[in-house]
Amino acid sequence: MMKTLLLLGLLAVALCEPTSYVGDKVFRLWPVSDTQVSFIKELASNVKVNFWSPDSADLVTVYSNVDVHIPASHIDMVSVMLQQSGMDYRVLIEDVQTAVRQQLDNNQLTKAHSYVKYNDWANIEAWVSSISSGNPALISRSSLGKTYEGRNMHLLKIGKNTGSTKPAIFMDCGIHAREWISPAFCQWFVQEAVTTYGSDAQMTSLLDTLDIFVLPVFNVDGYEYSWKSERMWRKTRSRNSGSSCIGTDPNRNFDAGWCTVGASSNPCSDTYCGPSVESEIESQNVANFIRKNKSIIKAYLTIHSYSQLLLFPYSYKYGQAKDHAELTSVAASASEALRSLYGTRYTSGPGATTIYLAAGGSDDWAYDLGVKYSFTFELRDTGRYGFLLPESQIKPTCEETMLAVKYIAAHVQKNLY
Repeated sequence: MMKTLLLLGLLAVALCEPTSYVGDKVFRLWPVSDTQVSFIKELASNVKVNFWSPDSADLVTVYSNVDVHIPASHIDMVSVMLQQSGMDYRVLIEDVQTAVRQQLDNNQLTKAHSYVKYNDWANIEAWVSSISSGNPALISRSSLGKTYEGRNMHLLKIGKNTGSTKPAIFMDCGIHAREWISPAFCQWFVQEAVTTYGSDAQMTSLLDTLDIFVLPVFNVDGYEYSWKSERMWRKTRSRNSGSSCIGTDPNRNFDAGWCTVGASSNPCSDTYCGPSVESEIESQNVANFIRKNKSIIKAYLTIHSYSQLLLFPYSYKYGQAKDHAELTSVAASASEALRSLYGTRYTSGPGATTIYLAAGGSDDWAYDLGVKYSFTFELRDTGRYGFLLPESQIKPTCEETMLAVKYIAAHVQKNLY
């Protein structure tokens, strides 16, 4: 009996051990022909690889950068295959486990909330409570509902309480679990907003005129899982009927050309669109809130990483948005504002023509609902670290992104009526 209990205990420990990426590498491939694109797709179908950019093999095109995470067990074979293909490639990350460890300053996890470190869900949840209770004149807290696994989707409303309903901006972070710099920015934004109110004329004016709804972590279950079990996890954690594979890509789950292009109907894919529109309770909670508050929400900002892009509709089709000219101008000027601080260069444009076709995105859905100023940020970097951006880059990334967000918010403010 004792032996049985010991074995069960050891098994439980093993099952709780985080995924190891020792010896894994991230390659950057440069396909220059349809044959080489086909080679990448064939490779993906035969070897379990993890696409970092683009999101899946189906989105690979000629003359695009393709960043792919290769497990250690397949490195030699993939290297030989790449040499035989004649495709140019290089190694971006020599050892993914080392990069995971080095992402954290001094290789240490956060013990208490910090704006210059990555915070796990427990720290973020405690922060939500403390910052809202500590700033009652500027912050109110609510919940959009529960996640699949029963966690609260905390929503913060930032703005001066005027006693009347104000126009609003909705911003979410962490729709994809592995993009840790995204929730870091939402936390930074809230802190910056409340600490500069009264001293920064632009921020004061914005918060007097507008309310800004901030969802610090959209995909809470996935984010928690990326901390405790699998750092590179992307999707939600819902169970899929008829499949052992878990989760749906929440940014392929909205009613915007749902599951037509750039999304997969395979539950095992990282870009799985889900069994139906808004099948994910998280997507449904966000969509319901925006629908309910459609009359006041004037802008929708969704924060992702990586690639240094500022995108706007459409991604699910090539046709230009009705407000294409204005959105183009706003995105270009916001990118200029961002670059003014550290020289970081962003590319801006419609999703479909700037990167690739992808249906079911929250930005396209919000725009089609009537939220004119709908933008997707892809934060730092362009691939050197990818999803494993070191904590030393949190501060500069957030500082420059603030400039772009404030530019967009000011443009919304000027065009309210």
